[in-house]
Amino acid sequence: MLLLVILFIVVPLVELYVIIQVGQAIGAGPVIALLLLDAVLGAVLLRHQGRAAWRRFNAALNEGRVPHRETFDGVMVIFGGALLLTPGFITDVLGLCLLIPPSRALIRRAVTVVALRRFSMGQRVVFWTAGRAAGRRGPRRGPAPDPGRRSYDVEGTAREVPEEPGPNGPGRPTLPS
Repeated sequence: MLLLVILFIVVPLVELYVIIQVGQAIGAGPVIALLLLDAVLGAVLLRHQGRAAWRRFNAALNEGRVPHRETFDGVMVIFGGALLLTPGFITDVLGLCLLIPPSRALIRRAVTVVALRRFSMGQRVVFWTAGRAAGRRGPRRGPAPDPGRRSYDVEGTAREVPEEPGPNGPGRPTLPS
């Protein structure tokens, strides 16, 4: 609740205060021109960085890996572009930080650290990579991994179920007893 109050009441009021102060210092016309210029700059940066994030996302998928970093970058690019399109100088600075790749990497790292601390809740966090847990002590349990098998391959069996009308209703499979 407090976050929503800050987001929807405090931030716009602070933005108005900053715009008024800058307007008194340099004039209303230059402030309006500056706000329009930074909105156009935001749209251009959003387009460029959004395409780059999309290419990295597709490259990760083509390499057969989970695009978690690329997805997070895409979300930051979207929020950064939205903040740059929003009139105001404070949101512009925040949006620019989300659109520039070096600052995005710092923000991603900080969010990851905070998320790991918050969600681990004092318990041991186990990361799974290629079918085995990192940091596990003792001998590995289960069969040895097949070197030709990828970590996301799943073995299983299936059987065909006839689709004859039966006691379950028309068009529903008859399940064996």
